[in-house]
Amino acid sequence: MTMLNIRRFALAATLVGAGLASLVTAPAFAQAKEQFFPVLVYRTGAYGPNGTPWANGYVDYLKLVNAQGGMNGVKISFEECEFGYATDRGVECYERLKGKNGGATVFQPLSTGVTFALTEKAPADKIPLITAGYGRSESQDGGVFKWNFPLIGTYWMAADVLIQHLGKKEGGLDKLKGKKITLVYHDSPYGKEPIPLLQERAKMHGFEFNSIPVTHPGVEQKSAWLQIRQQRPDYVLLWGWGVMNTTSLKEAQATGYPRDKMYGVWWAGAEPDVKDVADGAKGYNALTMQHGVHPDAKVTQAILSQVHAKGQGTGPKDEVGQVLYMRGMISAMLAVEGVKRAQERFGKGKVMTGEQVRWGLENLALDQKKLDGLGFAGVMRPVSTSCVDHMGSAWARMQTWDGKKWAFSSDWYQADEMIMKPMVKQAADKYAAEKKLDRRTPADCQS
Repeated sequence: MTMLNIRRFALAATLVGAGLASLVTAPAFAQAKEQFFPVLVYRTGAYGPNGTPWANGYVDYLKLVNAQGGMNGVKISFEECEFGYATDRGVECYERLKGKNGGATVFQPLSTGVTFALTEKAPADKIPLITAGYGRSESQDGGVFKWNFPLIGTYWMAADVLIQHLGKKEGGLDKLKGKKITLVYHDSPYGKEPIPLLQERAKMHGFEFNSIPVTHPGVEQKSAWLQIRQQRPDYVLLWGWGVMNTTSLKEAQATGYPRDKMYGVWWAGAEPDVKDVADGAKGYNALTMQHGVHPDAKVTQAILSQVHAKGQGTGPKDEVGQVLYMRGMISAMLAVEGVKRAQERFGKGKVMTGEQVRWGLENLALDQKKLDGLGFAGVMRPVSTSCVDHMGSAWARMQTWDGKKWAFSSDWYQADEMIMKPMVKQAADKYAAEKKLDRRTPADCQS
């Protein structure tokens, strides 16, 4: 080994130990045999206050895995790419990072718009996409979307659970007949996703469904809330992101619309959404992507003691365990467990290719004992994927803001697959026809 390479290797070891793996040069990766995790983030721009805690949770979990010895001995390297929630810049980040450091393990776009764009690129590049709680709802169908993994939640699932909850609140789904339910949504692929499911449920139960788009970034909503004041809906569903959520709550307060009649999706139910409204948002409800606020979870405590206590935390210590921080952490955990599942088949202690990790994600078997062992007791329910189901779990629960903090306010709900499956298959078949794709064969499902 040359003196230059010895120095590079030493630098790699030092930086990984310090949680700064993203700074290591490519030759050092090759020798250290690390698994490369590109991290698409938006810490700036209109959505920065919401994108930042997610990114901090994601990176801190990768640091925790490294601090605990890696994935069966394989350390993780990572590199952030800031894209400001702009789809074109997100695609640029993907193109720039996909081939670096031996090749990307997995991408998590944290944007439905970027997910739509990458859905056509990922199969050719053989890189799986994890879109935990967002993305294309029909990509639950692994028979068509081989490389997409909307793990533990899609927007159709979210919309279905919200309607179930409103039905329960009214004393039965049949009691929704004649009610008015209005969706206030971010005018983007993200915000439009739940509309087909809500239209289907409206036909089934006889409620009047209306939808009101809000233009990016969502700071101008006067006309939307004028419509709500005129229509006087029984419930308002909020599909916002970033500053749009806070603005909606302020407009509801100004208009006199009851916050306890408002129900947000899980991207409209975090601390940045409500803290500036405080008591004005009291009673506001939001769906959770299983988890809520978990400062006392074992995994949270492990990050505090093994990452933050050593001065290696990515963001402020007091955000550890908050809603979006937890979601970033869970997203990272799902990717790590996909790699570890792949290693069970293709070789423990080895760096996995994107294709091998895709198999691991399609064969996740995270039972409760496994999740509890990882420190997620009380945070998550089991996740089990297959060739036909790339979501792996359809559970959610509600949380309510009391003016100072979020607290769970319902039992667990499971989305109704009898409604969702036909919709998923029909939309997936339509996509396959448009793109001239064949459904995967049973043999391909074994590969």
